[in-house]
Amino acid sequence: MAQETTILGLESSCDDTAAAVIRRAADGTGTILSNVVLRQDALHAEFGGIVPEIAARAHAEKIDLAVERALAEAGLGLGDCDAIAVTAGPGLIGGVLAGVMCAKGLAAATGLPLIGVNHLAGHALTPRLTDGADFPYLMLLVSGGHCQFLRVDGPDAFGRLGGTIDDAPGEAFDKVARLLGLPQPGGPAVEAEAASGDPQAVRLPRPLLDRAGCDLSFSGLKTAVLRARDAAVGEHGGLPRQMRADLCASFQAAVRDVLAEKSRRALAAAGDVTAFAVAGGVAANRSLREALRAVAGEAALPFLAPPLALCTDNAAMIAWAGAEALLAGRRDDLTLAARPRWPLDDAARPMLGSGKRGAKA
Repeated sequence: MAQETTILGLESSCDDTAAAVIRRAADGTGTILSNVVLRQDALHAEFGGIVPEIAARAHAEKIDLAVERALAEAGLGLGDCDAIAVTAGPGLIGGVLAGVMCAKGLAAATGLPLIGVNHLAGHALTPRLTDGADFPYLMLLVSGGHCQFLRVDGPDAFGRLGGTIDDAPGEAFDKVARLLGLPQPGGPAVEAEAASGDPQAVRLPRPLLDRAGCDLSFSGLKTAVLRARDAAVGEHGGLPRQMRADLCASFQAAVRDVLAEKSRRALAAAGDVTAFAVAGGVAANRSLREALRAVAGEAALPFLAPPLALCTDNAAMIAWAGAEALLAGRRDDLTLAARPRWPLDDAARPMLGSGKRGAKA
């Protein structure tokens, strides 16, 4: 019978330095004892996107502080933990390396088991932490660097049904925000601007809906927004505020429509599953959530979406994935390597392209 386990988790794959402590009870339920996220938005703001070298330096400077705060907020010491879990990839290699080296040092000093976690597995297993989801379920992982449909059959069993062949949705949101002069991160900025826009004002494509399967593409959609912006600027001598709002609303609607239809196809291909779940930073978009909730309703399945704080990168999901791995008997040693690429489904064909926020997997 499983025992209660307490796991310290570290996450540093992109631009958030995070540490968390979770407890997995003997009955499989999870409790987040602390969840510290040190954001880097201010460091990258003037560059219009994430600068990998700056991110890596900030992780190296802050990862130990995040660990200290997470343990303090949980009211625990390192000796109260049963293992240390850390994101070992995929992601921006400098940041991943900072987290892995910190975790190795802690493991070597304490003798605690070390568990390398795939960042995507952290997202994919989040419904187990938040909702106690039973295997198998369909997961749409949709974030700044990744977009995949996964059938989740176990803690280390993922079957990819489809994914993006170029930009991830979050990356497309960031690029559209830059095109329209909106601040970063682009997702929240575009969503806020879209609230006062007409989603039918600008005709934009719905890429790959004319092709079978669950693969997606968002690069052409971004280019269509660029052309519409340029046409508006040529006509008006600038970009009117209402036109910018209409472009945001039309772009958001196009992303929503594509993801909703591809989700229907993925559910049909997934077979018998217990739920339809979504995770990743773009899952915080309310319009998208409601569209995906409707798709789950059509299939008579529960719709599982984590709280907004657990949509973006965080260490609680890494700690939880570590707890599941520990229960399955998986441990790493001090040869654990940081990996810029790490596909969840080794049998699936590689996806094309590499996003600015990190290599796709």
